[in-house]
Amino acid sequence: MNKRIISVCTLGLMSVYAMAQQKKSDVEQLEEVVVSDSRFELKRENSGKTVIKINKQEIERNQGKTLAELINTKSGIEINGSRSNAGQNLSTYVRGGSNRQVLVIIDGVQVSDASQSASEYDLRMLSLGAIESIEIIKGAASTLYGSGAATAVINITTKKAAAKSVALNINSSIGTNQTHDDQNYNLADFHNDVTLNGNGGKLNYLVSFNQQNTNGMSAAAEQAKEKDPFSKYAVNAKFGYDFCDSFSFGVYGNYTDIASAYDAAAYTDANNWFNSKQYRTGLTSKIKYNGGSVNINGAYSKYDREFISAYPSSFIAENWVVDAYTKNTFNKTLYTILGVNIVDDETDFESAESATKVDPYANVVYVSEFGLNINSGVRWNNHSEYGSHFTYNINPSYVFTFDDNYLKLFGSYSTSFIAPSLSQLFGFYGPNPDLKPEEDRTIEGGAEFKLGQKFRVSALYFNRDEENLIAYDFNQGYYNVSEKSSAQGVEVEVVATPVEVLTISANYAFTERKDVVAIRIPKHKANATVGYTISDKTFASISYQFNGDRLDTDFSTFSNVTLDSFSLVDFYASHQLSKKVKCFAGVYNLLNEEYTELLGYNTRGRNVRLGFSITL
Repeated sequence: MNKRIISVCTLGLMSVYAMAQQKKSDVEQLEEVVVSDSRFELKRENSGKTVIKINKQEIERNQGKTLAELINTKSGIEINGSRSNAGQNLSTYVRGGSNRQVLVIIDGVQVSDASQSASEYDLRMLSLGAIESIEIIKGAASTLYGSGAATAVINITTKKAAAKSVALNINSSIGTNQTHDDQNYNLADFHNDVTLNGNGGKLNYLVSFNQQNTNGMSAAAEQAKEKDPFSKYAVNAKFGYDFCDSFSFGVYGNYTDIASAYDAAAYTDANNWFNSKQYRTGLTSKIKYNGGSVNINGAYSKYDREFISAYPSSFIAENWVVDAYTKNTFNKTLYTILGVNIVDDETDFESAESATKVDPYANVVYVSEFGLNINSGVRWNNHSEYGSHFTYNINPSYVFTFDDNYLKLFGSYSTSFIAPSLSQLFGFYGPNPDLKPEEDRTIEGGAEFKLGQKFRVSALYFNRDEENLIAYDFNQGYYNVSEKSSAQGVEVEVVATPVEVLTISANYAFTERKDVVAIRIPKHKANATVGYTISDKTFASISYQFNGDRLDTDFSTFSNVTLDSFSLVDFYASHQLSKKVKCFAGVYNLLNEEYTELLGYNTRGRNVRLGFSITL
């Protein structure tokens, strides 16, 4: 059976390349712009960072995957749990950091669950089918984005309304969900996204429904192999109104419900259940004037989590976020932001506890006519519990341009902070109201070379120092670690289009932790994707991922063990049946690699998926 499947896939790939022929693109290549490192739309060559951009096309070519699976293919990022059972907890390690050092932004507003032990945001809450684009900046970014932006900011833009008055988009896929040992090819994974949107002149609107239902795998690697199902549905609504050319206003709302079975521990089956609900509503407004704008974004979020097991528990938290700022541009040379960011978190323990952050901040970008660019900013964090804290960054770069090509040299010195969570300050298990914020300092230096629209390569070195890390001890509870720790690494990214129909992207990351043991973080990780446009209607790609050896903890002996390296190969193909209908197919872990992602838990073996999208 396995040999036949591999043979069919191999023949399919050979057919793809045999049928391939060059064609001229009907779409003009546009200059890439980045936003997240400055909040201005600047040409990539004028940015002092190697910003990762995931556009609408890449999202469409990963339909049926989760957000975590897609992000996990980017340099310097390891999202542990994304290859396991659908309900598995996710741990986001960027440049050797942890969940609490990664900040998630949705439509310009920070999101975080104050009931979580480190106030992290659960990426399982987001459906890839509801997302328009993603930008990821790595390194310290607290001056622009506040607490938690220490190793990365994941800046997510949800889908926007179509230009026509009424548009309907339907995406649906079905697939298997099976381990390496259980290759039965039963359909057990269903994803559906429906979006109704449009633009009626001054009014624009979008309403969407996203659903996932997954079964077929046990979370724990145990003999009984009892299935642990996972389900998610989300409803989103956005409405915007342009009162005039200079004033626009929008409101939005979201409700997401996740339910999942989970097991007791590694290798240990149990009939436990987890339910998590998210309620979000917010507003956006912009007043434009000559050379600038006043922007106000605000949101209210509520999180409700319940665990049904031998040790039942429940958590409820809410937060308010307001980000008000002015943006000004002077002669396309000087770009400034002046703003204030307010975050109020509250959750229930034995009584309701809350903490408030009020952060004024400023950022300036200078883009010279002779190649020098400087991005610099400051933030004054004021916390209701521990007082005040100052962060800053300086990010110069220099660009040598020749024709349509450039060579960019860049460096940065940035600081960041992670405020202690409400659980760490006031929670049930060893709280410490005297905790100080964690402090990070990141130095980065590198180069990026771009050869027209055909080739781009970047390489950088980073070094991060961490102080006042918040740790936990069963006897002491939460405390600030007095010793410093550090991480360093190298990241390389390549994007090439040698001919118009062929795209190649690859990345490699070397990550090394000093002074602490790196659990579940590979020292070496690489990704590569080759895509071929066979015709105007047909596209195919093959992807490869390598994860080096990692350490994990065996909690039965409280000792660390080494997990072997592994390699994964995925295949994807899509075909435009008509102007309005497209179908696709994917084979994931094509070679049915057997590996361990988390000690004592199952991982997915070879799986297949079929799907379609309709645009009306």
